[in-house]
Amino acid sequence: MRSKDISQMEDEEADMDFGVEYRVADRSNETKIPLCVKLAGTGNPYLVPMTLRKANDFVALHHRHNGRTARNGGKWSCGVAANGKLVAVAIVGNPLSATLMDGWTAEVLRVCTIEEAPKGSCSMLYGAAWRAWKAMGGRRMITYTLQSESGASLRGAGWVVVGKTKPVKDGWRKCDHLNDTRTHSPVMLEVKNRWQITTGDNHA
Repeated sequence: MRSKDISQMEDEEADMDFGVEYRVADRSNETKIPLCVKLAGTGNPYLVPMTLRKANDFVALHHRHNGRTARNGGKWSCGVAANGKLVAVAIVGNPLSATLMDGWTAEVLRVCTIEEAPKGSCSMLYGAAWRAWKAMGGRRMITYTLQSESGASLRGAGWVVVGKTKPVKDGWRKCDHLNDTRTHSPVMLEVKNRWQITTGDNHA
C-alpha cells in the first residue's frame, strides 16, 4: 500500500465517529478527542485513543526540545485529556538503538504535556504504554530523559534508571532511510538517563 493511501486511511480513522461525543480540543491543530461525559467538568484526567499523526501534531506544537518522530512513525500512541481537552500524549515505537531491537523491547519515543495537564498525567501515560505492551507479549520497555530532568513521573510508574548515554559532539550528521539527513541538535549535547521497566523474566 502506498504511503499516500495510508495517510488517507489515518485521516479517515481520526474523523470516525465511535459512538461517543467528540470535542475539538485545540483549534490550532484541530485534534478531536472522545469526551468522557462521566468525568466532564471534574478536571480528572482520562486516557484517550490517539493516532500517530495527531500525537505528532501535539508534540510539534508543545514539546520543549523534541520534534515529530521520523515520518510520524511509531507502533502506537495514546493521549490524556481533562475536561474534554487534550493535555498530554505518548508515542511508542521500536528502540532507536539497534542493540535493543530484540523483538521483546519497545521504546517510549515521546511524552509531551501542556501546563493544563493535571498532576500524574505523565505517569498515567507511561503506565498505559507499559500495560499495552505487556498485553501484546512485550517483556521490556525503555525511554530516555535528560539528566537535568527529575524523572519523577517514571519512578511513579515503576520505572528504574539502568544507564546513561554519552553526549553527541556538535557536527554529527547521519544520512539514512528515516530522514534523508539527520543533523545535530543542541539537546544531543546533554547526558540522558535510560529508564526501563520489565516483566522480570529472562527475556528482559
